[in-house]
Amino acid sequence: MNRFALAISAAIARVTESAHGPYQTAVIRIGFTATWLLFLLREFPHRHEMYGPAGPWDFDLAQQLIGTNGSFTALIWSSSGFWFESVYVFAVLTSVLLLLGWRTRTMSVLFMVGVLSLQNRSIFMGDGGDNVLHLMCVYLVFTRCGRVWSLDERRARRQNAARARGERIAPDRVGPVLWGVSGFALVAATTAGRLDGDLTVPVILWIMWPAMAVWWIVGRRARTAQPRILLDVIGNIVHNGALLVIMAEACLIYATAGWYKIQGTRWQDGTAVYYPLHLDYFSPWPALADLLSSSGTMVMLITYGTVLVQVAFPFTLFNRRVKNVLLTAMITEHAVIAVVLGLPFFSLAMIAADAVFLPTTFLRRLGGWTAHARGRLSRLVRRGEDRTELPGPRTPENPEHAHVGFTA
Repeated sequence: MNRFALAISAAIARVTESAHGPYQTAVIRIGFTATWLLFLLREFPHRHEMYGPAGPWDFDLAQQLIGTNGSFTALIWSSSGFWFESVYVFAVLTSVLLLLGWRTRTMSVLFMVGVLSLQNRSIFMGDGGDNVLHLMCVYLVFTRCGRVWSLDERRARRQNAARARGERIAPDRVGPVLWGVSGFALVAATTAGRLDGDLTVPVILWIMWPAMAVWWIVGRRARTAQPRILLDVIGNIVHNGALLVIMAEACLIYATAGWYKIQGTRWQDGTAVYYPLHLDYFSPWPALADLLSSSGTMVMLITYGTVLVQVAFPFTLFNRRVKNVLLTAMITEHAVIAVVLGLPFFSLAMIAADAVFLPTTFLRRLGGWTAHARGRLSRLVRRGEDRTELPGPRTPENPEHAHVGFTA
């Protein structure tokens, strides 16, 4: 009995004491925001045809569909071109800010609003990766995804260093302004009846808005540490629960995809991969597709290997080494799909979902490599600037520069 109680106590402590997977959630944040941002920038010349007034799925059809399924989209609030451009720019801006990790809690909510507004406006514009992004942008709201590799983390680190030196920390003015502006927009949209329909998004918005106010007030006004500890515990529970849901969602995607493939006759006889390679829509590189499909053995191995990896992956989570091997295989598979079938954003979305299972040691090492490369690049830039600012060649009139070197 005592052993069982200790196990329960340890499990509760593991869920409440810390937010697990800070590097994994940071990679998810960066991966999905980068995928969405690149998609929006690539489709910027075609935005009116895809989501705007010039598309075949016009405003009236969108109104009828939204009236039926009740999904959320801000683009249904007005048919004006200015409103559409504003929402599109809003989606781009929130993607950039969340990618950088600036005010991640607020930006994750606004990022969700931007993603759902565009995707629900024209649900037929997508390649499968949009479904993953649609789900993950909601889950991301509940994670503490800015704990590492973010501007928020850098700001917190500098504030802690300043406190350690005994310096006075300037009060935060940006947070309250963001909270006030977003609250005004939320109240106005609710009063005007713009949030009627599916209650998922309104409930999330109305939970997060007062929750952020409580967090800010307690963090600055509480006289004892207990309220802050309580909020931190709640935040850890919500974060860990959302991370578990993200992992389960990724496993469910692969398991269902694999089991559906098993039921198909083309996957059973090992020829399924051959057919998309010869569709014009999925053949940006016909010569490469012909090369891959020229060998029947290669087609069969890729077909069976795809099914095997997708079906087996959820069961390999209990063995770290096998999981890492299959994870590498799946990421490689999506990279090949991005190039051979011309589906880069689908592949990026799936790779971002796979990143939740990457080992922490590898992610830390990856962060170290990135920091080293960034530092080396900044040093090269500074050296280049120093060279441009130096006077001409050494002369008796310029003796102070007699020993300046130009070695790299």
